[in-house]
Amino acid sequence: MVLGSRNKKKLGELHDLLGDLGIELTDVSSFPTAPEVDETGTTFEANARLKATTLAPTLGEWVLGEDSGLVVPALGGDPGVDSALYAGEHGNNAANNAKLLKEMANLKGDQRAAYYISTAVLANPTGEVVAVTEGRCWGVIAEDYRGTGGFGYDPLFIIPEYHASFGELNSTVKHALSHRGRAIARLRPAVRAHLLLEKS
Repeated sequence: MVLGSRNKKKLGELHDLLGDLGIELTDVSSFPTAPEVDETGTTFEANARLKATTLAPTLGEWVLGEDSGLVVPALGGDPGVDSALYAGEHGNNAANNAKLLKEMANLKGDQRAAYYISTAVLANPTGEVVAVTEGRCWGVIAEDYRGTGGFGYDPLFIIPEYHASFGELNSTVKHALSHRGRAIARLRPAVRAHLLLEKS
């Protein structure tokens, strides 16, 4: 199964979440001729579908398209689907985090509530979508960086029940709580039914 991304940290999380199924997992970087997918969707699901349905028939492989991001209701839903390029440069975590802190500088208490969302779409080698799942995780945006683990907005995203950010929690706890962990957990039955059946 191919993760429709070149993000090695996402691939690492996928290995942690699905590795026990015995399915070979890789990402798009293993396919040098794979096209770049323009994430033109206005929702996380639309972008995840674009990745899965574009790449699967091109590569002739099962593809997991996943799109995720951070939503802050007090900012009108920003960073939202533009989470990875919030500050203008795709994947510049430092700049994105700095912009988020600046935009939220005057927000207090409940105004700092936020949630991570992940949508996962599984497509077969012909590009047919066989499963769509979603996971969400609620938290609070810190006023300063906490921890160096994870990626993206993790050092700013606090889980109140744990009094810790995703940047501070170990990977086992994070996977159990995270938006991506929840989306992939809901996708496991489809992965097991389709890919393990094909494998056997």
